[in-house]
Amino acid sequence: MILKGTKFQIKVWKYLRTIPSGKVKTYKQVAIAIKRPKSARAVANACGKNPYAPKVPCHRVIRSNGSLGGFSAPGGTKAKKNLLKKEGFSF
Repeated sequence: MILKGTKFQIKVWKYLRTIPSGKVKTYKQVAIAIKRPKSARAVANACGKNPYAPKVPCHRVIRSNGSLGGFSAPGGTKAKKNLLKKEGFSF
């Protein structure tokens, strides 16, 4: 899959593809994993601009407090919750 976006967005999206089905990471964990530990908010923005969902699974990224955060794909956070449940993630 050829990803089109900024260098930062592509870095985030490539990392998201490594998160296994049924597992979640926080925006901060993603930021640390891509070697940009202070960029959790930018990671959230990159997830929000992800045009490749659900193939690039931004629904697997949640807030540090355990809440879902946003989901810009059709259906919003309800769809995010349903995708995670379908993958076996329990809340």
